[in-house]
Amino acid sequence: MDVTARSFVGAPLIALDVDGTILHHDGHLSDQVRDAVRALAATPAQVMIATGRSVLATLPVLQDLDLLVDGSYAVCSNGAVTVVVDSAAADGFRVHDVVTFDPRPAVELVQQALPGVLIAVEEVGRGFKVNELFPEPELSGEQRAVSAAELVSTPATRVTVRDLSATPEEFAEVVERIGLHGVNYAIGFSAWLDLAPEGVSKASALEHLRRVLRVEPSDTVAVGDQRNDLEMLHWAAWGVAMGQAPQDVVDAADSSTGTVEEDGLAAVLDEVLATVRLGRS
Repeated sequence: MDVTARSFVGAPLIALDVDGTILHHDGHLSDQVRDAVRALAATPAQVMIATGRSVLATLPVLQDLDLLVDGSYAVCSNGAVTVVVDSAAADGFRVHDVVTFDPRPAVELVQQALPGVLIAVEEVGRGFKVNELFPEPELSGEQRAVSAAELVSTPATRVTVRDLSATPEEFAEVVERIGLHGVNYAIGFSAWLDLAPEGVSKASALEHLRRVLRVEPSDTVAVGDQRNDLEMLHWAAWGVAMGQAPQDVVDAADSSTGTVEEDGLAAVLDEVLATVRLGRS
């Protein structure tokens, strides 16, 4: 485990995955991680969520971490949706950026290769259109069961595919064999697939925000544990893989930390905090 922080020229931007990084796999947030996030957020550093979760599923995490602060950003839906917290807005946030794609070609390919899979098309700030209801609590927000035609009738920020009958290995093999084009995709740790607009990832959204916030490229940190974090870990000047991450994620990172059960994120944030404080002394 190597969590020695790099030095920073200015206030760093720290991008954090949620599930398997901030939150344990059962959804638990430890006091150690909560305290580490809050301590770092109290400095000039920019602590930012970058997650595959929808906006609605991200807001409670921001609240638990005391990051629900006006003007702060969050990257959702694997980079397809970026929001800014705004307590004056009806939903508590404003959409800063949205990138969409035509879901029809990819969905039709998936359905041909994997008949019977569950498919959800995100409706930003509301929930999902689905062909069949997903098990609770796998999706946050309203689920609307719609016809096959309506499912792919409008541009989408994200499409989620879930196979309840296949093992993760079987599912991944079929997905790789399909040869999806014109989209960016990431396979989860279960038989779960997220489709996003081509060229869109957590990294692309974070790079946009880095420029907006005028953070130096050398002052970027990212921590994650799954394949939808690969681009983000490459993007950051210091990319850190969680201890339970698959080998290709570890290989993409500059260093690794303890597992989520060991609160490995807290160790990373403590190192960043110490470096930030040293730079201010």
